Amino acid sequence: MALFRRPGAFGAAPSCAFGDAMKGGGVLIVLKVTAEVQSLAWDGDDLVDAVGGGRRWGPDGVERASISRGFPFDRSVVSPSGRYSVVHAERGTEALLLDGDRLVRELNRSDYHAADFDYPVALGALPDGREVLVHCPEEYNVLEIEDVESGERLTRGERQPKDVFHSRLAVSPDGTHLLSAGWVWHPYGVVEVFDLADALTAPAVLDGHGVLPMDPGIDAEVVSACWLDGDRVAVATGEEFLDDEETPALGPRQLGVWSLSAMRWIHRNKVDFTIGTLIARGDTVVSLYGNPRLIDVTTGAVVAEWPTVEVPRREGSYGVTHIPTPVAALHPDGIRLAVAQPDGIAIIALPEEPHRPR
Repeated sequence: MALFRRPGAFGAAPSCAFGDAMKGGGVLIVLKVTAEVQSLAWDGDDLVDAVGGGRRWGPDGVERASISRGFPFDRSVVSPSGRYSVVHAERGTEALLLDGDRLVRELNRSDYHAADFDYPVALGALPDGREVLVHCPEEYNVLEIEDVESGERLTRGERQPKDVFHSRLAVSPDGTHLLSAGWVWHPYGVVEVFDLADALTAPAVLDGHGVLPMDPGIDAEVVSACWLDGDRVAVATGEEFLDDEETPALGPRQLGVWSLSAMRWIHRNKVDFTIGTLIARGDTVVSLYGNPRLIDVTTGAVVAEWPTVEVPRREGSYGVTHIPTPVAALHPDGIRLAVAQPDGIAIIALPEEPHRPR
């Protein structure tokens, strides 16, 4: 029987199952690996580790051979089509843009505080289908957009950058906006959203404060953010705050959902745990801190969690003491979540999402 070909079709293979390892979740299976996994992406029903030279695990759970990159990379991002990937050192300055296994070109970023915050890079697709690379190739505070294949710079023009360290970049699923969850001195985590159509016409748009208003804004430090869809952004905050008064803004230790079209927080919920890194899944998000949790973004309630699946306890995009970002990938079916473990890959079957009318 195939190991993870479709939801619910988990069979015996070179792995070990933990039937009691979840709370409210589904099947959990752990695949064996020959070396620690440092990146994960789904390619159909295969799992691929681009940093590991493209090694992959098919539905039978068997690891296939890889090639050596010869660089000390430890993380990767993948384009919406799955064709392109960027492998990089999370706290380094070098990266490679790949088309499958083919090297397209080498990438770099400024070495200014590079050891203190995550490499800013994202791959996305514009509304016309063109795939683009977003990164900070010259300065830590200057976002640039390039055509992936040709390398053509699409953001040429006069710039007026502000003092912000861009990080954890993400293009919205519809290709209309760019998310940056970086930080400013002293340090303090922030989130910004930029209109890409405006940025391609006037690149200095990327040097402003974006489309998120200051009021009602965010009165606490942002520790993570992700796109739920082309309109909604999920934002998690930490304990540090700017104002202790009750306001319509997102406060400390909250999970909020901002709607670009409504221009307001449509959900704000207090949480009593550390959220960590976020992965979107419809009206839920996967929270990765200590162990995975599935959270309902409308209520802030934990739908399911997997205490025996350990992930790094990492908050935010910066930190002098580097705790690596958890490595995980959600299958496009929204059910199969792959999470890297020190000596394997945990495959979790998430509970199906209830249908909610919009």
